[in-house]
Amino acid sequence: MKSMTKFQLEHFERKVKRQYDPPIEEQELLVRRYKTEATDQAVDKLSKKMGADVVINKFREAEKELKAAQATALTFFSKKKPKESELHYKFERDNSSVYDITLADCEEQLREWASNLAEREIEKRPEGKLLRQLKDTRQQAIDSVMEAGCPEDLIKQLAQISQCIGLTWDVELKKLPNIKEDLN
Repeated sequence: MKSMTKFQLEHFERKVKRQYDPPIEEQELLVRRYKTEATDQAVDKLSKKMGADVVINKFREAEKELKAAQATALTFFSKKKPKESELHYKFERDNSSVYDITLADCEEQLREWASNLAEREIEKRPEGKLLRQLKDTRQQAIDSVMEAGCPEDLIKQLAQISQCIGLTWDVELKKLPNIKEDLN
């Protein structure tokens, strides 16, 4: 039994990734869509359940009033400034101050929590289960590559692992059409 070289191992590892990454990426996109929808729904439910909706609504109203007051102040001082002078307004944010918490900060925190809840819920859905199976199968294939003794046994093992999720390890090449004939 001949052992595999480092280059053979790397080849098999790259081939595993070529085989498994496309269906995993496709499933991740599908799961991401469901996660976004679930997160949006969870934000509202979590907000009401925690009582954060009351705080956020107060914040929303306060920010509207603040923006209106800022606009009024800007208009007032713009109209009342002496002709020879310039207006300089700097709105600096002191990150150490608790008073700088914004509505966006609250909503972002709530969305992060809801996203974590949605992710756990999606793992229970068929799409999430399929994604987990694809990733586990890919890891099993990579483990087989790293633990293999000889290429022949490894190829058989990878073919068997790939078959579990509907992939074929040995992909037959299709004959390319004759370009010269198609151009005529």
